[in-house]
Amino acid sequence: MQEDRFEALESKLAFQENIIQQLDDVLVDQQQQLQDLQRQLKYLSAQMQQVENQLPEAPEAPPPHY
Repeated sequence: MQEDRFEALESKLAFQENIIQQLDDVLVDQQQQLQDLQRQLKYLSAQMQQVENQLPEAPEAPPPHY
């Protein structure tokens, strides 16, 4: 009786350890993806700023009553 309970607990513990490891792996992958996306965003932002700096100044629009 008690032996069966210990086996059941050991089985549940092994299952939970496996699930925790899988969740940890997914979390590590997501963290890497997030870091990659942050680097890409920073790069694209810098590229956009460069393009904006190269654009000529737009002439000021005349007031609406003209």
